[in-house]
Amino acid sequence: MAIIQASDADFKNVLESNERVVVKYYADWCGNCRLFTPKFKRLAANEEFAGVSFVDVNAETSPEARKLAGVTNLPFFAVFKNGQLVEGSATSKEEYVLEMLRKIA
Repeated sequence: MAIIQASDADFKNVLESNERVVVKYYADWCGNCRLFTPKFKRLAANEEFAGVSFVDVNAETSPEARKLAGVTNLPFFAVFKNGQLVEGSATSKEEYVLEMLRKIA
């Protein structure tokens, strides 16, 4: 499944129109964010998470979306179910993101 690019303009709409969402908050200057991009794409293609929408949000240009997840550091991942934040964490560990995904899958 393709990764959705979202910003403050459409972030709430993305949450409302998708039951289960995982968001990767990144910044263009963030090396660890860039390193995680292929892992995020691989997770998005994983059959286990077929019902989950994968979303990329530029944390620098989307302060409202950042506030909704309580972003503290980058990369930051947040999982939402029915528009509500389930968990958020600053991590570069794929295993941790997998655990978060399984909470909403």
